[in-house]
Amino acid sequence: MTRETAIFAGGCFWCTEAVFQSLSGVETVESGYIGGAVPNPTYKQVCGGETGHAEAIRITFDPMVISYADLLDVHFATHDPTTLNRQGNDIGTQYRSALFPLDAAQSDAAREGIRRASADWPATIVTTIEPASTWYPAEDYHQSYWDGEGQRNPYCMAVIPPKLAKLRKNFGDRLRDQ
Repeated sequence: MTRETAIFAGGCFWCTEAVFQSLSGVETVESGYIGGAVPNPTYKQVCGGETGHAEAIRITFDPMVISYADLLDVHFATHDPTTLNRQGNDIGTQYRSALFPLDAAQSDAAREGIRRASADWPATIVTTIEPASTWYPAEDYHQSYWDGEGQRNPYCMAVIPPKLAKLRKNFGDRLRDQ
């Protein structure tokens, strides 16, 4: 079985993780940190905005079920790629919209995904395409956050359900158990 990996940043990783866990063909979604200069950063360090890392997700998926291009389309439809270094009330480079391609094909697809998404947004897309650097998994309590603590967290309750509603509306045929 062939599996591929995609790494996306689009604000709070709790919120992006919840979206991608719902998709058919997505096998795992891991929250973590990428794109910074500090080895083995902690959540507190990354939230402080001094490490250069983005909160991101690493997706393992079956390309026979869902393509990298499909994942890009979901990514652009479920966060705001037009706001520089912020998503809603989360402000700082750690919340930037970024793609971290793992090979030349993903780099090409990322540029094409931005081009496709540009037609859907009235403002300029500011999503960056950055070199994939060392991936650092977030602390265990961040993994599958929405499935547990997140549904008791007022921030998550305000942000995640609207993202999941967009996902159901625009990509209902891509959801698990359809």
